[in-house]
Amino acid sequence: MTHDTDNPQPPETPTPPNRGATHPIAQYFNFTALQTDFRREILAGITTFVTMAYILVANPGILSNAIFLEEAGDLFGELVIATGVSAAIATLIMGLYAKFPFALAPGMGLNAYFAFTVVLGLGIDWRAALAAVFVEGIVFILLTLSNLRTIIVQIIPDAIKHATAAGIGLFIAYIALSGSPETGGAGIILASEATTTTLGDLGNPNTLMAIAGIFITAAFVVRRIQGALLWGILATAILGWLLQISPPPQGLLALPTPPVDLVGQAFVGLGNLLTTNVWQLFSILFVFLFVDLFDTVGTVTGLGVKAGYIQDDGKFPGVNRAFLADSVGTTTGAIFGTSTVTTYIESASGISEGGRSGFTAVVTAVLFLIALLFIPLFEAIPGYATAPALIVVGVLMAGSVKSIRWDDPAESIPAFLTIIIMPLSYSIADGLAAGLITYPIIKAMQGKAQEVNLGMWVLALLFILKFWLA
Repeated sequence: MTHDTDNPQPPETPTPPNRGATHPIAQYFNFTALQTDFRREILAGITTFVTMAYILVANPGILSNAIFLEEAGDLFGELVIATGVSAAIATLIMGLYAKFPFALAPGMGLNAYFAFTVVLGLGIDWRAALAAVFVEGIVFILLTLSNLRTIIVQIIPDAIKHATAAGIGLFIAYIALSGSPETGGAGIILASEATTTTLGDLGNPNTLMAIAGIFITAAFVVRRIQGALLWGILATAILGWLLQISPPPQGLLALPTPPVDLVGQAFVGLGNLLTTNVWQLFSILFVFLFVDLFDTVGTVTGLGVKAGYIQDDGKFPGVNRAFLADSVGTTTGAIFGTSTVTTYIESASGISEGGRSGFTAVVTAVLFLIALLFIPLFEAIPGYATAPALIVVGVLMAGSVKSIRWDDPAESIPAFLTIIIMPLSYSIADGLAAGLITYPIIKAMQGKAQEVNLGMWVLALLFILKFWLA
């Protein structure tokens, strides 16, 4: 059994010498090699948290449709605590153990699958569904310790890695652009029966605020003001409150509700899980495993490219520790009562602010815990205030396309499919699948099948199997 013990590598772009490099914390997180400092790391951690803070409301909102005692929503308060605590624990492990600036929380998409497909659609008791998430986490821990997830990252071609980073950027921007104005989103892009999507109502106050926020955030960015994304979020939110477009915070503090009805229910559900139809159980676990595995691989790889961790030979030193933190986070999250915990693409916002070490993640984790006392404040930050920051992050991540060999169709076609399918399918995993399936096939058509390793063919076949069984 092999273990990945290398430290994250320094970013590609040099930064000025850091202050406080001799501090024990700075030495533990390797500030000197990573060319970072406390100010930069703290600012990055705050920025990542602010762009992710919506999960403290969004995840309970989704899960409360399926996880309740007597009626939908009666465990909302407990789900907020479960979300925040599981995010904090997983992110803290990522920071202290893996030493990467990646933040984790219950995954959007997988929480919807948990609530609307597994529990409400298949009629599986929510405790048994939590047990399935717990089992998924254990399986991922075993896969990580066997080094399988690291091997998967290493065999993915560079073109797909760079395309993944760009695709995630477009995905982030698409999420930001398409939020519904009625729920506080940007509303710049809306659904349309005639054309699938269309330009939203630019006269809508929320949409106007999102557009204003783009210019405000862009102004901070082009002036190279450190913390530009964070200041853009706060400035747009405050402007919206002053103009009475969205309600200001109704308070600052609120005591959290202990999740006494959620903690440990995954263990209770293990008994129910054993009585579930075998094929139904296999299907549930397969989707949880497959989607989470490749969402995580795609996200971590894309973030690794953005942060400059991936070496010229395609290796990603320390990535196995990141996967282990992700796996433990899923297991812990299930115990606390929430769906699959995974690495968040919003971590790119902190990386864009210069976060390079695990101290960024530690800051984010601490803020998740502190936020449980300030839920009214963070609930008041509207979607149109965070949307501009995510759009700018999308711009920054899209720069990875310059590393793709566009003059080679065998690399550019799979790369393009990876990039375009991620936002349009609303799935990192599906975009990655498109690239991994088409890459070896087109290479073979080009007469260069010998350049494709066996692992790539295996991944392609697994994805084909996944779509065939879906």
